[in-house]
Amino acid sequence: MRDRIKRLRERTLEARPAIDGERAKLITEFYKQNLGKYSPPVMRAMAFKYLCEHQTIYIGEDELIVGERGPAPKRVPTYPELTCHSLEDLRILGTREKTSYEVGEEVFRMYEEEIIPYWRGRSLRDRIFACLPQEWKDAYEAGVFTEFMEQRAPGHTAADGKIYQKGLLDFKREIAEAMAGLDFARDPEALAKREQLLAMDIAAEAMIIFARRHAALARRMAAETAAAGRRAELLRIAEICERVPAYPPRDFWEALQAYWFYHLGVIMELNGWDAFNPGHLDQHLEPFYTRGLREGTLDREGAKELLECLWVKFNNQPAPPKVGVTAAESGTYNDFVNINIGGVRPDGTDAVNEVSYLLLEVIDEMHLLQPGTNIQLSRKNPDHFLKAACRVIRKGYGYPSVFNCDAVVEELLRQGKALEDAREGGTSGCVETGAFGKEAYILSGYFNLVKILELALHDGVDPRTGKQLGPRTGDPRSFKTFDELFNAWEAQLRHFIDIKIRGNAIVQSIYAQEMPAPFLSIIIDDCIKKGRDYNAGGARYNTTYIQGVGIGTLTDCLAAIKYHVFEEKTVSMEELLLALEKNFAGYERLRQLLLNKSPKWGNDDDRADELMRRAFQAFFAAVDGRPAPRGGTYHINMLPTTCHIYFGAVTGATPDGRLAGKPLSEGISPVQGMDRKGPTAVILSMAKMDHARTGGTLLNMKFSPQVLSGEEGIEKLARLIRTYFKLGGHHVQFNVISSEILREAQRKPEEYRGLLVRVAGYSDYFCDLSRELQEEIIARTEHAAL
Repeated sequence: MRDRIKRLRERTLEARPAIDGERAKLITEFYKQNLGKYSPPVMRAMAFKYLCEHQTIYIGEDELIVGERGPAPKRVPTYPELTCHSLEDLRILGTREKTSYEVGEEVFRMYEEEIIPYWRGRSLRDRIFACLPQEWKDAYEAGVFTEFMEQRAPGHTAADGKIYQKGLLDFKREIAEAMAGLDFARDPEALAKREQLLAMDIAAEAMIIFARRHAALARRMAAETAAAGRRAELLRIAEICERVPAYPPRDFWEALQAYWFYHLGVIMELNGWDAFNPGHLDQHLEPFYTRGLREGTLDREGAKELLECLWVKFNNQPAPPKVGVTAAESGTYNDFVNINIGGVRPDGTDAVNEVSYLLLEVIDEMHLLQPGTNIQLSRKNPDHFLKAACRVIRKGYGYPSVFNCDAVVEELLRQGKALEDAREGGTSGCVETGAFGKEAYILSGYFNLVKILELALHDGVDPRTGKQLGPRTGDPRSFKTFDELFNAWEAQLRHFIDIKIRGNAIVQSIYAQEMPAPFLSIIIDDCIKKGRDYNAGGARYNTTYIQGVGIGTLTDCLAAIKYHVFEEKTVSMEELLLALEKNFAGYERLRQLLLNKSPKWGNDDDRADELMRRAFQAFFAAVDGRPAPRGGTYHINMLPTTCHIYFGAVTGATPDGRLAGKPLSEGISPVQGMDRKGPTAVILSMAKMDHARTGGTLLNMKFSPQVLSGEEGIEKLARLIRTYFKLGGHHVQFNVISSEILREAQRKPEEYRGLLVRVAGYSDYFCDLSRELQEEIIARTEHAAL
């Protein structure tokens, strides 16, 4: 690592995240002066331009890639037009024990005097909740499901290669051609299309202005700099920012800076749920890298230095905080960028190249919180590439995660994507599939599969509140067969999926009408061609996902009931329900029986695994293929981020022996500590799920470090991954750390500040996690053999 990078890395690690009020102040000024003067898309574009013209810009010492979302590194803007924080929210953010944000007195004053008085009742969140029906609110408050877009804008968008082949001036020409082709005589939507296209044109101009302001700042700094080397760098930065993103990049440095301006534009415009990301970065950069080497304008170490400068920029962008948050509910600064490495090219050939290996070296050297990274592993990729990734995984950072590229393509094809678009696609956020640069794939929230069983066991009544939340599906004490119980669960499932989707329709319609994203729309096919916004169905493909949470816990619960109540009759339904009501107080012998003498998911036991298949099929059937209001259809995926902690907190004791309030299972992983027959049995169980019917599944595994020691350990890990993917698995990721170290980090957090662990679809600093989440990670089975 070069000295420059050491200094930049140290600064990003030392910088304390802080709430910055500048964006909120600027956006409020603009809305006060202009509300009602423009159509919604033009209003949003003009507001974006106002930000680009007036936001404080920053170029730091040693930087080669420039630009920040706020006025300095880790200065986090807020988005009051979407979600207006209360003074209490700001106090919580500033004082909570974990992942706090500095909140200055000026921010409090500004919010109290300007931001809250203007946005209270006007923010999109306030308007969404005013429109949602009571049945939706009741289910939401009970923890049946969550809703991403009540807090933040749609996200999970990744770039494709067009931004390296075109500049914003090229996009402006395309917009002008689309406007010239509007047919006002025959097309009733022509006026709306014109407004949207005009908004895109304004947004493109805004980002050119923003970049050229950086060019002007770099020149001023160069004039004031005595050091000849740094003066030359600043003049080169000025030249680059004058060119990109207005024009296509010509070299490796320009390509990275061009991407970074697009990235900033997307996350300045709206606070998308999971940040925009560069997709197949190694494929996009390869031509610039190869040309630079050939022409002698770039060397390998220089390219790596530029990439590491980009890594620092990602790490400078903590996630914008939510409202109503506690340390347990919002426990990460991670904004979920997920860079794809490897995979296949649009023609289906192996995409691994020298930049792929460079990126693995960057991950290894930097080991920062952000960006997230993964390898897309195809059967066409060489084992040398997989083993190079395994050597980084062995270091224990939790990066990179590993995806089955061939399965991802299959999933996208099943959803109706063209073959070439599917191959250009990949994964973003945690594990979610999409066609990069061509799709709006939006996660609408998590769905608590275990809470649905709790409702089925209580005839639709939520035992936490005594409220009749779901339909009456029968007293389970009267059920004669397991099928009757399963049918009750399925009836509750369909009922709440219907409620969730009706609510989604309202939320998505409000976004489409009131909160367009004209800058993002520029770079997503076919928004310009259609004259339609990204949030309103303008993308070539549109997908809405509902994320199932707790499939492992659900499976173990169903297996325990089927085995003990209906087959072996070791416990009656009456006794089981009483034990659950008492949280097993006085029923410890029964709890141990349920925990230790029941079929468990993750052990290649068909008694459990077949029930997983049955429950999975019911969830799939309730969701998949249903139409969404902005176009496209609904699909499922299976991931929780950290919502399995929250969902567990609102779910009582369960028939698998889990105590009330404890976490649910994570992703598709087995219940913590219940996979007892080794990693091979785990992947055999996981492979029984039909991953191709999802848009992503998440499997966490934990190994003792000694298991992966030496080349033999690397070989075994590579074989395990290849085997799982041959069986159809979508994704796997690893923690390589002992529970003893994690316990030591709990006792002495000051000595383990840099300890990264894999949480769900992302890595985080162990000492920044809530105690509940730390305990959940420790409780995962630590495999000591492979």
